[in-house]
Amino acid sequence: MRRIAALPLIALALIGAKADDGTATAAKLRDAALEKNVAWELVESLTTEVGPRLAGTPKEAQARAWGAAKLKALGFQNVRIETYDMPTWVRGEEEAWVLGEHSQPLAVTALGRSGATPAAGIEAEIVHFANVEALEAAPAGSLTGKIAFVTHAMARTQDGSSYGYFGVVRRSAPSIAATKGAVATLIRSMGTDMHRNPHTGGTNWAAGQTPIPAGALSLPDSDQLERLLKRGKPVRLKLVMTPRFIGNQQSGNVVGEIVGREAPDEVVIIGGHLDSWDLGTGAIDDGAGIAITTAAAKVIMDGKQRPRRTIRVVMWGAEEVGLLGAAAYAKANSGDKIVAAAESDFGAGKVWKFGYRVAEGAKPLMATIAKVLAPLGISHDTANTNRGGPDVQPLATLGVPTLAPEQDGSDYFDLHHTPDDTLDKIDPKALDQNVATYVAMTWLVANSDVQLGPVAAGPAR
Repeated sequence: MRRIAALPLIALALIGAKADDGTATAAKLRDAALEKNVAWELVESLTTEVGPRLAGTPKEAQARAWGAAKLKALGFQNVRIETYDMPTWVRGEEEAWVLGEHSQPLAVTALGRSGATPAAGIEAEIVHFANVEALEAAPAGSLTGKIAFVTHAMARTQDGSSYGYFGVVRRSAPSIAATKGAVATLIRSMGTDMHRNPHTGGTNWAAGQTPIPAGALSLPDSDQLERLLKRGKPVRLKLVMTPRFIGNQQSGNVVGEIVGREAPDEVVIIGGHLDSWDLGTGAIDDGAGIAITTAAAKVIMDGKQRPRRTIRVVMWGAEEVGLLGAAAYAKANSGDKIVAAAESDFGAGKVWKFGYRVAEGAKPLMATIAKVLAPLGISHDTANTNRGGPDVQPLATLGVPTLAPEQDGSDYFDLHHTPDDTLDKIDPKALDQNVATYVAMTWLVANSDVQLGPVAAGPAR
């Protein structure tokens, strides 16, 4: 009789296990990540042993070797480096001085792909523009022999949206100024700090255009220059910038996998970008992202069950100089069955919102993920429009679904692209919360049979 009575209990247990839909395992893995993971060790190692990693340089090559060695040591399968060639720009001397009665130095740095002054520098009058629209309205030839100085009103935001809107100043102003005859362009740094740390970052040139010197002033120095201009007298500046274009060099993406147990050809991609600008050690941009996603996959690997689908960690190269690694990766792997892709590339602040862009039929799975993430203080963005981090954009344009844990970026642009992007700015507890987020999200997608796509392909956001 006791054996017969036990049968319903066994049946109930089996039903309960089936109904779990993976959330119990996801929760256990999430909590394990909060207790112990290798994220801090990874970002400490990368920033200490390699340091700055400008794309196309020997330091980026050193970072690729570091990444491959770490993935192998951690137990990932199919570790490889997928190389490509890229045009490479390197920094030179960079100094600026106000001349004349109010002579003084200004803190300046060259923007990526800036042209160069002669070794002795140039001297020219400053013309101020409050925004790109004002610069665009300047008459043709009106800046001949002068330096354009372009400012903006970027503000601190949690989601970084102000940077997305005002970033056109850095991306486009130098090219526009060159068409008006300017001999150089200076911009107010795209940042929110008030330290004398200028922010670098890439600028773009029209096809066939000869780059002119293009630099960014720190925010305090930008304010100082505006105050001098408001005194109503012409302000002349001496500018020295000697960056160089050194031709095509090798870059590459580093890849490692946890091969799926049932559907190894179905791939869930997570990762960050391995390169950085050369002013700091690239801790928040994007050493943290490399560490978060690699550590998350390691937590899953160390669990008792291998996921149904393959989890692929990608360390993209040459992101900062124009998503070159992302484009090369999408082209080389366009034939793969990529179920979803996610990138951590917004520092090391806590995740506060979970977004995505998936097919309608995958929304219940997204709701399940959100439920498991809620104990981490993460809200659920149901808009279904988030195309994820920069390096997954080329995949998103092909119709690959994207997953997007959004980090708190309230202080991100205090550090972004500056000498202050260093390890001490990372909070280990916040780093752990990020890893736990990626663990739960990645496990639930990789262990499911839900098809997250197709989603409509289209241009990048």
